[in-house]
Amino acid sequence: MEWLLTSDEPWTRYRTILDLLGASASDPEVSLTRQEMIVHPRVKELIDRALSWGQLPIKRHNDASHPIYAISTLADFGLSKDDASMVKVVENILEHQSLQGAFQSLVNVPKTFGGSGEDNWTWMACDAPTLLYSLLSFGIKKDTRVQKAVEHLAALVDQNGWRCVCASELGKFHGPGRRTDACPIANVYALKALARVPELSDSQEVHAGTEMLLSHWANPDHPKPYLFGAGTDFRKLKYPFVWYDLLHVTDVLSRFPFVRGDVRFKRMMETITAQADSQGRYTATSMYQHWKGWSFADKKAPSPWLTYLVYAILKRIN
Repeated sequence: MEWLLTSDEPWTRYRTILDLLGASASDPEVSLTRQEMIVHPRVKELIDRALSWGQLPIKRHNDASHPIYAISTLADFGLSKDDASMVKVVENILEHQSLQGAFQSLVNVPKTFGGSGEDNWTWMACDAPTLLYSLLSFGIKKDTRVQKAVEHLAALVDQNGWRCVCASELGKFHGPGRRTDACPIANVYALKALARVPELSDSQEVHAGTEMLLSHWANPDHPKPYLFGAGTDFRKLKYPFVWYDLLHVTDVLSRFPFVRGDVRFKRMMETITAQADSQGRYTATSMYQHWKGWSFADKKAPSPWLTYLVYAILKRIN
């Protein structure tokens, strides 16, 4: 704990004081640390990148350099709609919503994958929930547009969880799998957003999604839905939360109380805690090159932020 509290990462100190020590948001130390985080050069860079959202199309959803992941990382850190620097970011997202309710992104689906090859404002199950998660995390919960997006996302679930679905204007496009299969990453994203809606935390929709992820982990030898596996690469510690990996999945699942006692979830956590060093610290075992320079993208030294993330999960389940 002392190592986290003396970190040179104000985002790590801020979340540690709030989540691990249980301090109030109005505590003077929390306020000072939060202000230090907001003006930190790295966070300001993230905000600048988030402000460019909508200018660059999403061509592949695991592109860690895309501004959508700058937005979700700022949400993870704890920035708010009330921060002056975030007002425009929030406005940009709210301006683009489908008639059905999903928040839209600028997307370019190549012709080789059944798309038009042109930039279009639309949505898929692997981008709209990330925007909804971010808005909810920023504190925008009573806005009717956000509530409509929550209802739309919950209504998309099927018996086996969330499938690879997208806006009707994209026609028959879907990822590399059977239409009847649930998509692992779509379930992670959807659950991540709905975890911010307390009244849905024990809903049928959430139960379907969590069961999909737990079953996928427990049956790694089964065919990989949409090419997503739960093998060696899946188990590597990696941040930011862009794609389908163990830390991302457990961070999401741990937010639902009924999952925490599940044997399959416990084995997931054992796989993570086995990667701690002798001092209980965690080092990235995989990284996104675009994020090089952040502690969580350094495979040679323990990362305060990664360590905080693991202990935040442990705090929830204990």
